[in-house]
Amino acid sequence: MNRLPLHFLWLIPTALSAAEIQVSNLTELAAAAAQSGNRVTMKPGLYHLTDYIAPASIPERRRQKQWPLFVFSGSENTFLLKDVTIEVDTTLRQKLNPPVHTDEFLVTGTGNTIEGLTLRHTGTGTSPGGAALAIRGASNTVRQCTLHVTGSFPYGYGDLFGKGGPGVIPHRKKSGLLITGNGTHVDGCRLFMRSFGHGIYIQENAASVLIENCTVEGEMRSTTEMLAETSGPAFNVGFRTVNPNREGQHKILPGHMKSLCEDGFRSYGSHKSLVVRNCTAKHMRGGFELRSQTGVRVENCTATGNERSFWITDDADVVNCQGDASFGPLFFIEGRNAQVDLRLHPDVSAASVHAAGTIQGSGHKVRLTATQERPKAVPVMIGWATPPAGEGMGKIQERPAKQIEFINGTTMPVMLGSRSKKCTLISRGPNTDHGRGNTVKSP
Repeated sequence: MNRLPLHFLWLIPTALSAAEIQVSNLTELAAAAAQSGNRVTMKPGLYHLTDYIAPASIPERRRQKQWPLFVFSGSENTFLLKDVTIEVDTTLRQKLNPPVHTDEFLVTGTGNTIEGLTLRHTGTGTSPGGAALAIRGASNTVRQCTLHVTGSFPYGYGDLFGKGGPGVIPHRKKSGLLITGNGTHVDGCRLFMRSFGHGIYIQENAASVLIENCTVEGEMRSTTEMLAETSGPAFNVGFRTVNPNREGQHKILPGHMKSLCEDGFRSYGSHKSLVVRNCTAKHMRGGFELRSQTGVRVENCTATGNERSFWITDDADVVNCQGDASFGPLFFIEGRNAQVDLRLHPDVSAASVHAAGTIQGSGHKVRLTATQERPKAVPVMIGWATPPAGEGMGKIQERPAKQIEFINGTTMPVMLGSRSKKCTLISRGPNTDHGRGNTVKSP
């Protein structure tokens, strides 16, 4: 274990006082991160993780099963890391070859604040899952931090060949920021994803989580460009996909846009009092895929250029949010009793888009408006499910929709499917009703 350098041992806090600690290298930072109750300021600059973890030390770390690269294990600390960049050589991670879903930088203590840190991945190494930064302890705050994330395989195709389970090509994923600790606050952080993995995601039923003023940005690629390859992972498997396309074939179709990453903001499990506000997702597979069945609240959020923008379920409250249907649907709504207020941007592209949104389930109240009318009509489908795994190339199947209230303030057409029942539609656009007992009105 790294020890606090002797020249500032006198600064260790006692029960009566906390210390102001100045650090100027990663060894000193790691030592301070194992203490508690301090205010730690690091000298601005670029720091290479290989200066702290030498490549020659990797075999010994493996023998000791010392899988994380850096740990903040102390509690009640404030780390002031403005203009501090830690450069993480991804080949270290590959040589360490930890168990699947092992995270790299960990915050395991409680009540800490980490402010201003930049983590930047370099090199061509990959990792078998896990996140660049994981918040495990309770009541921690991460503020104004920036993550540049790389380190997955294969990169360049998104989830076409599989996601977490068995797939056409086995994945080595790398995600951004994982939250499993109760009371986590993430404020003003930016993630630049150049890896197949999630941006900011919540697991293990973490409660009372607030994510605000954050941006997650990935990148997109056309399936037509993928199909033009004459070598590489996709070519080697004959462009065979894990999910069937609209024609029932397990093959990439041209004319679609795919994110090379996973979801910008993602939740798994039950997360009481989860709030996401003033956040932006761009060029991700799902912008805000918050499917926790515990009344997630999403406020003033924007999703642009994603495969799909908002995917929500039971008791969700989506307030004053907006996005486009340029590369895929603005929304998927399922479950029960969601309250949704969305604005549709006019952005369009040459990519195939089969729906502005789909609604299934019961008791939802949805209002759709437009910042400016979209020049290409694409339908809102009530009584239809998401395509398999949300894949834009997949076929959309009909599903029950009951007592849905939908106000369409746009000129987009609305389709009420044969399994819709007792729904109320007020719509400016053209409408078709194949359901039972539905009420359709003009505004």
